[in-house]
Amino acid sequence: MIKRIILPVMVLALMIACNNEKSHEGHGPKKEAPKNGADSLYNDVMAGHDEVMPKMGKIRGAQKEAQQMLDSIARLPLKAQAAAAELKSKLESLINDLNYADFAMDKWMVEFNMDSAKDNLEQRVKYLAEEKLKVTKVKEAILGGLARADSLLKKK
Repeated sequence: MIKRIILPVMVLALMIACNNEKSHEGHGPKKEAPKNGADSLYNDVMAGHDEVMPKMGKIRGAQKEAQQMLDSIARLPLKAQAAAAELKSKLESLINDLNYADFAMDKWMVEFNMDSAKDNLEQRVKYLAEEKLKVTKVKEAILGGLARADSLLKKK
């Protein structure tokens, strides 16, 4: 029960923090020109995050809609369920993809350390390059999941 309450509260707090422009102040360059490779990488990492963070509500909405469709299929008579087997399979796959995208963003945000190796430029560049790869994968998962949801959950 507690997990069902704490997780949504934590996600909401992270979303609010990520939408607050001031949350980036003091943690590195946000809008100023990069001074070095680390600054440039940091800006790339944050740009990847900032592009898809606002789409997390759409991810959760698509998860809910796909699950409702699955629940509806489960309530159909057996013959109709058999006829909808392909759709059911696609919905299950979509839900898995959307769940992964949601999980990946939450995991990345929790693990990302804006201040990693601040005093060691070489280590910071390496860390931020790895984070750029991670956030790119998260971005691809989110955008790919939403594209699949848009095509499968068309409004009729």
